[in-house]
Amino acid sequence: MRAILDIILIALNLYTWVVILGAILSWLIAFGVVNMRNDFVRSAWNVFLALTEPFLRPIRNMLPNTGGIDLSPIVLLLAVMLVERIIVYYIYPYVF
Repeated sequence: MRAILDIILIALNLYTWVVILGAILSWLIAFGVVNMRNDFVRSAWNVFLALTEPFLRPIRNMLPNTGGIDLSPIVLLLAVMLVERIIVYYIYPYVF
């Protein structure tokens, strides 16, 4: 059981980095630092959208409109951290 929980924790940690890198890439695209006409940038953006958008879209629908600021990645990161803490502090110590 510990191995499964370790795999879940590693996956959550990797997903945290995917959300952070997706947010940074969206800023770089929005400010024109990277060009969406580049094949690598477009494919990387599509990968980040495919991995994060199913979780970010419902959060965006629940949050109030804040203009040009998207707070949904922060809420998603907080939710991922909450799940990690629940696993580490409540489930993981009791596994024998």
